[in-house]
Amino acid sequence: MAARLAVLGLLGLLSACVTAKPPGGPDGSPPVPAASAAAQAQTAGETAGGLPQAHGERRSVAPAYTPAVGRPADEPLIQASLIGLSKLPLPTRPRPAIVSAGRHLECVPYARKLSGIQIRGDAWTWWAKATGRYERGAAPQPGAVMVWSKTKRLRQGHLAYIVAVLNEREVLVHQSNWLNRGRIHRYTPVRDVSKNNDWSVVQVWYTPGQRYGSGRFPIYGFIYPNDPDDVQLLQAAN
Repeated sequence: MAARLAVLGLLGLLSACVTAKPPGGPDGSPPVPAASAAAQAQTAGETAGGLPQAHGERRSVAPAYTPAVGRPADEPLIQASLIGLSKLPLPTRPRPAIVSAGRHLECVPYARKLSGIQIRGDAWTWWAKATGRYERGAAPQPGAVMVWSKTKRLRQGHLAYIVAVLNEREVLVHQSNWLNRGRIHRYTPVRDVSKNNDWSVVQVWYTPGQRYGSGRFPIYGFIYPNDPDDVQLLQAAN
């Protein structure tokens, strides 16, 4: 009888050893409270997908990823916010630039193309040829053509297309072959340096040196196109 009781007691002890669970984790570590487990999960997520804090400043944390698709859970919201961002504003004053025309381009055909003014011949002859065909004046206007006088330096004169009037004594022009290399000079500043502020003498911006040139050039004035809404005027904004 005593032997039977001993066997039963041994079997009960073995059963308790097999079914009992340790008080901690599977590796024998102490149990983790629910609040601590959530904190550890958050810390693990910030370590994997976010940025650590530096010098006491809180850094942004990347959105939580959804394991099923491998993309941020709020990806649609992020994309929508990017689409809604406004574009960078355009500069209020375009920078002067020199570009190749693909061939040697004189000032006359370039000014004629932009303005739509159908006059041919050397640049300095445009002023007289415009008589009775186009209005002329001493005030710069967008779309007009500035006519340089014939001088020892400018033996054929020169033409420039007015892009914008910046103030009473300064404009922006498109012109070609200004430095006798057949290239296009875009958004070139030209200012009135006449004593009477009547646009009879001008000074031209020297783009390679980023300054106004020392030369002073007499001009006849400005020829205005008959149709200010001509489609060619739109090319000045490109």
